[in-house]
Amino acid sequence: MKFTGIILLSFLLMSFTNWETNFEKAKSTASKEHKYILLNFSGSDWCGPCIRMHKEIFENESFKQFAGEKLVMMNADFPRQKKNQLAKDLQKQNDQLADKYNSKGSFPFTAILDAKGNILRSWDGLPKESASEFLQELKDLTETNH
Repeated sequence: MKFTGIILLSFLLMSFTNWETNFEKAKSTASKEHKYILLNFSGSDWCGPCIRMHKEIFENESFKQFAGEKLVMMNADFPRQKKNQLAKDLQKQNDQLADKYNSKGSFPFTAILDAKGNILRSWDGLPKESASEFLQELKDLTETNH
């Protein structure tokens, strides 16, 4: 019974995806762990397609497993409700990231970056692909650029 519990706990921890909010830390982690950065711009409390993307793609078990192995997940959130407002320094960082990577102000906007912050591929809006097709695109991209 103990062994089964340990396996279950290990599986749950492996499938849990942490979202980084500090871009410099995301780049450092990606460099140290030889991973890519998935940078997602979202409006977590107002953008319907952003919410769908998180539920349908980012919370998908296959995606979470892949992300744990190959990606540093970075969220640049732009909430509108007062109760969800970000700390000033985080808001400033997200504004700077938007100026550099999402100058059109699209939501959601997702980019795969190398550890230095160079864009390898981006998606403007909710991807038209299914979760599995989106995941396959990421797998193909990370294999050809590694």
